[in-house]
Amino acid sequence: MGEKILFVDDEPNVLQSIRRTLRSKFDLDTAEGGEEALGLLNANGTYAVIVSDMRMPGMNGVELLAQAKQQSPDTVRMMLTGNADQQTAVDAVNHGDIFRFLNKPCESEELSGAITSGLRQHQLITAEKDLLENTLQGSIKALTDVLALTNPEVFGRTTRFKHRIRQIAEEMELTDIWQLEDVAMLSLIGSMAVHEDLVKRKLHGESISFDELAEFALHAKVGADLLKAIPRMEDIARSIRYQEKNYDGSGYPRDDIKGADIPLGARLIKVILDFDAFESCGDSEQAALGKLKAQAHFYDPSVLGAFENTFEQDSALIIKPVPISQLADGMLLADDVVTSSEVLLVAKGQETTQSVRRHLQNYQANDQIGDSVNVWCEGA
Repeated sequence: MGEKILFVDDEPNVLQSIRRTLRSKFDLDTAEGGEEALGLLNANGTYAVIVSDMRMPGMNGVELLAQAKQQSPDTVRMMLTGNADQQTAVDAVNHGDIFRFLNKPCESEELSGAITSGLRQHQLITAEKDLLENTLQGSIKALTDVLALTNPEVFGRTTRFKHRIRQIAEEMELTDIWQLEDVAMLSLIGSMAVHEDLVKRKLHGESISFDELAEFALHAKVGADLLKAIPRMEDIARSIRYQEKNYDGSGYPRDDIKGADIPLGARLIKVILDFDAFESCGDSEQAALGKLKAQAHFYDPSVLGAFENTFEQDSALIIKPVPISQLADGMLLADDVVTSSEVLLVAKGQETTQSVRRHLQNYQANDQIGDSVNVWCEGA
C-alpha cells in the first residue's frame, strides 16, 4: 500500500470485480473511461501504475495512455484488452510506451503480478530520477560556490544574468526555465581558466584585441567541457559552449552553426552578456540597449525584442537601503558591497542567501562596511 494504482474500463461490472479482487493488495482508484481517468490524473497527481482497457467509447486505451505519458511521464502504463491482434499491441507500445500488454480475460494472479512488477518499475524510475536530480543540483551548487569564492565579481554577474534570463524566458513564455537559469549561473564557470585581467576587461566592456577575444572565448569551451560529464547537463553544456556565437554565424566556436540552430540558452545569454558589458563600461540601460540594436545581426530578434520588453518590469523596481540585520533570502543587491579597504565582498546583482547575509554581518561587526546595503524592491 502507499503507491496508487489507476484502473480504467468502460464496463462498471469489470471495475467492481477489479476493486473486489485487488483492493486488499493495492491502493486502487477506478475510472469509467479515458476522460474520467485523465481527470483523476490531473486532480490526484502521479499514479504509480495505470492499467487501461483498449476498447472504450470516445477515447480508446492507446489514446488514453499516450496522453497519460505526456501528463505523467513517470507513471508505468499497462494495456488490458480482449483484442489481441498484433497491430493493437504495436500501437500501444509505440504511442503509449507500454510496460506490459495483457489479454482479457486475465487471471487475478497474473494481473496482480503484473501490477507488482509495475510498482517495482516505478520505484526504479523515481529512484533514478531522484539520484540524478540530487547529483545535478549538488554539482551546480558546488561549482557556483567555487566561483563565488574565487571570483565574487564574476559570481555576482551570473546572478544578475539569472535574473535577466528568467525575465526574458517568462516574457517569451518558455518552459524549463530552471535549465535556462542554470545556463546563466554557469555561463562564466570556465573563466577560471582565463587570465583574470582579461576576464575583467572583457566583462567591463573594455576594448580588447582580436587575439585576446579568441583567448577569452575559450572560457565557453572550458565551461562546456567541465559540465558535459555531469548527468543531464548536456543541453546546458551546449548552450554554454555557444554563448560567444553570434546569430549571423560569426563569433565562437568557428563552425557552420547559426541562427535558430544555435541553442536557445546560448542565444539568450549572448544578449545578456553583451548588455551587461555595455552597462559595466558606464552606459545607461537605454544606451546599452541602443548598442545591442545597432548590432542586431548578432542576436536572435525574438530574444532581443523580449529583452527590451523586460525593461517595463524593471521600471517598477526602486532602490532601497535595507539594514544588514533585516536582509532576507532572495533580495537582489543594487550595488557592489565593498569594504573600507576597497575589497569587493558581494557584487551588484547577487541574491542574498544565508551565507551572503552571514558574510556581510561578519564584516559589519568589524566595522569594515556600513550598517545597510541597497537592494532592488518593488515600488509602492
